[in-house]
Amino acid sequence: MTLKGKLKRQWLLHIMLIPGLIVIIIFNYVPLYGLIIAFQNYNPILGFSSNWIGWDNFRFLFNQPNFIQTIWNTLYIAFFKIVGGIIVPVVFALLLNEVRLRGVKRSIQTLVYLPYFMSWVILAGVFIDLLSLEGIANTALAALGLDKVAFLTTPRVFPWVVIVTDIWKNFGFSMVVYLAALTGIDPGLYEAATVDGATRWRQTISITIPLLLPIVILITVLSLGSVMDAGFDQIYNMYAPVVYSTGDIIDTYVFRLGIQQTQYSIGAAVGMFKSVIAFILISLSYFMADKFAGYRVF
Repeated sequence: MTLKGKLKRQWLLHIMLIPGLIVIIIFNYVPLYGLIIAFQNYNPILGFSSNWIGWDNFRFLFNQPNFIQTIWNTLYIAFFKIVGGIIVPVVFALLLNEVRLRGVKRSIQTLVYLPYFMSWVILAGVFIDLLSLEGIANTALAALGLDKVAFLTTPRVFPWVVIVTDIWKNFGFSMVVYLAALTGIDPGLYEAATVDGATRWRQTISITIPLLLPIVILITVLSLGSVMDAGFDQIYNMYAPVVYSTGDIIDTYVFRLGIQQTQYSIGAAVGMFKSVIAFILISLSYFMADKFAGYRVF
């Protein structure tokens, strides 16, 4: 069907998009004019009439060793969040799909789904108490005769605390997507496999996983667009200056420079750099979703 034909057939749906588009334009596109301060020595008194300095803010940034380290931290944390955020929900969905007691299945699904709705402001406080030197985790380690671990103040440990807690919080929501995909598999395939003598394990390997793979590929390629987003709200509520070397990400770096240190131009330059890279990655992920999973918005 041609684009004109689609518009003629779906014009009511497009009209319904107008309120959302207006909100996006007002709050997402109009503020883009403010990116001009990334190329200025911005002074709040002078406003957008501040001195124009071109690319000097970007040169300054890339000459800062801690900025390069911040980019690496962002990519490192985001990559393992994406990998764990795909593997754990898939495995858990496959296991939960084998539970035959409907009440038990729904109860487990609700329990693992609940943390997704909780704010990181609340969860960060919980994890700070749990992972402190006198918290439950270290109390358990001491009871087992192991050394205590400063989870939140040890640079090499802190990124993994962030990764694991984020996966724990969000995997229940992702699991629902895979469970929905599993319910769409034709039961006749399992019946035929059972007649042929296939065990549940063989059915999972030969039927479930291959038919689940397209949605896994789709979610994976779409996740590429969030590689530069390692979770500001989570890290900001959990980290401390002692773990900046491994826990500081681009968003927290922008917050400290632009808000706390009032270096507005530098903060805007960092934010613009992240936005450009994120736009490229989102475009790439959309292309890959179309190529490998047949997913298209238009």
